[in-house]
Amino acid sequence: MFSKEESAKIRQEFWTSFGKSFPKKWLLYNTKIKGFSFKFVADRKKAMVCLDIENSDAVVNQLLYEQIFSLKKILIDEYLPKAIFDEHYELENGKVIYRVYVNHQQKFSIHNKETWRDCYEFFVSTMSLFESFFYEYEDYIKQVTR
Repeated sequence: MFSKEESAKIRQEFWTSFGKSFPKKWLLYNTKIKGFSFKFVADRKKAMVCLDIENSDAVVNQLLYEQIFSLKKILIDEYLPKAIFDEHYELENGKVIYRVYVNHQQKFSIHNKETWRDCYEFFVSTMSLFESFFYEYEDYIKQVTR
């Protein structure tokens, strides 16, 4: 078991190592759509790449999710066959959001450095495909915010 400080240091080392090993400017929050962002998630039990939809306007939020959901077949068939669509994803803080995500399938813990390399490779390949999908359908997705 790690202390809070030790755990924080390991998390920082994980993300710093990822950035140094795979230096790339990721899209993440720069989608130009409020409340629509891509994220890397890594903790003690899992790793995933996510598209989170959490616009402060509930109507826009739902419309964005419906727009992405209308592209589900394309996303799964052409980009990310293991993508999961969840319209009621509960974050650790209790907030419920729309999330489309892909789980890292291999055993992973941010506290186990031996699992980091596989996770990094998963992050790079999955996020690259997510970004390609977004760039291809960006205009269509943004229609609901105009």
